[in-house]
Amino acid sequence: MQELLVDFITSLDGYGAAEGWPGWWGLEGPEYLAWLGQQPERDYTILMGANTYRLMSGFAAESEPSETDEAITSEDDAFAELTNASKVVFSSTLEPPLSWANTRLISEGAVEAVREMKREGNSSMRTIGSLSLCRSLLKAGLVDRFRVVVFPVITGSTGYDRIYDGYPDVALDLVTSRTFDDGLQLLEYVPRVLAGPPGTHPDS
Repeated sequence: MQELLVDFITSLDGYGAAEGWPGWWGLEGPEYLAWLGQQPERDYTILMGANTYRLMSGFAAESEPSETDEAITSEDDAFAELTNASKVVFSSTLEPPLSWANTRLISEGAVEAVREMKREGNSSMRTIGSLSLCRSLLKAGLVDRFRVVVFPVITGSTGYDRIYDGYPDVALDLVTSRTFDDGLQLLEYVPRVLAGPPGTHPDS
């Protein structure tokens, strides 16, 4: 059976982004960027919802180098890698064909589609953004690994995209941790969805 990894970057207070802050909160350093370039999951199929697709495909189009470009940034490299990766978008509102290369659209229910991809597919999968999609896949018990990279900022006034709103109770068994650039914390877990707080339900 293929693996499914849910992968987030967050502020310390659990936001996925913040108004006025740059990407990665401006705190990406050489260790973190080197790790991004070496991830063993770089060959995984990337799963996303419609909103993330619109955002990321737009960024990718803007980062495509022109003949006059002289400097290629780390973000340009990251989006070039995303463009080359195999991607699946779950949406009932988008229409095929999708403009971003190597992207397949699935209009049916994401949970059943991913369950089938885990069982019968030829590639493991990871998510990017897509808070509602990740929440649905976790609730359905389909997530094998849950990874967050926590950036050392609190964005209480400007943060948006609260990641964990609407989640069930989840126990997280730590399997990996690492510090990048003296501040960023990588935490990787095996998640176990609970019926309620520990000790209040036979299955928790």
